[in-house]
Amino acid sequence: MTRSVLVSLVLGIVFTQTAFSQEVLNLWPNGAIPNAIPGVTLTEKAEKGADGIDRISNVSVPTLTAYVPPKDKATGAAVMVCPGGGYSILASGHEGVDIARWLNGMGITAFVLKYRLPDSTSMSNQQEVPLMDAMQGMTLIRQNAGRYGIDPNKIGVMGFSAGGHLASTLATHYHRGPRASEQAKPNFSILLYPVVTFGEKAHGGSRDKLLGKLNKSPEMIAYYSNELQVSNQTPPTFLVHSEDDKAVPVENSISYYLACLKNNVPVEMHLYPTGGHGYGLRTAKFGSLNTWPETCRAWLASLGAVK
Repeated sequence: MTRSVLVSLVLGIVFTQTAFSQEVLNLWPNGAIPNAIPGVTLTEKAEKGADGIDRISNVSVPTLTAYVPPKDKATGAAVMVCPGGGYSILASGHEGVDIARWLNGMGITAFVLKYRLPDSTSMSNQQEVPLMDAMQGMTLIRQNAGRYGIDPNKIGVMGFSAGGHLASTLATHYHRGPRASEQAKPNFSILLYPVVTFGEKAHGGSRDKLLGKLNKSPEMIAYYSNELQVSNQTPPTFLVHSEDDKAVPVENSISYYLACLKNNVPVEMHLYPTGGHGYGLRTAKFGSLNTWPETCRAWLASLGAVK
């Protein structure tokens, strides 16, 4: 019996070993993927655009890919990374793999979430599906903390753009819905140029993809406008945004910051005059924006997540 099969039987998780000693974990290993419409199969696509961005689309089998730092560098902290892409694609490279390696460099175990993208032809109640996958991802990380040498009280979530909406939804809705669980609650969140509101300053593409063009009732818009859902139980948050972001207005981060202040949630926000949208770690040409990774590291150190 191979090691991977043995671990799968013991933990109830299906994973494969890659050439880089990463582990790919199936979020729903028993084959019963919630909200999936039986008999409908999507063909997943992974491609690199002319802009050099890796894009994944048509996700029907969601996964977590674990990136584990060397034991002598590991801090015991972990972060689940949610790439952006407007709920249409996943920017799996610069907002996924690159971020995981950056986190590993600080001794943090990273898990890149490949979550399902809303699609009414392949799933029911499409607006629930990305959050279900994020809840399950966080729960699996916490349940297997001992195996990865992780402190279950030092597991955060990090999201970019629409992935930031998913991360902030997890931070504010972990106790709601059909998969609600305290195990799904992140201990902290890091949000970069996040979609937060579905109201006046919304990124319309993300809102339309998640809710569907015919499902935008005032109640649904309010429910997924995460600045309205912050409470005193929302985890500590770190925000980064550029003031010249034309895709996701900076007011998204500002409104979340103000909601955290109102609810006594520890929060730190860094706004930069230039940078636009979707930069990840590619900040060298944007002046002061180049400092956000080190500033984030300092914030993580204040939480005890890095040494």
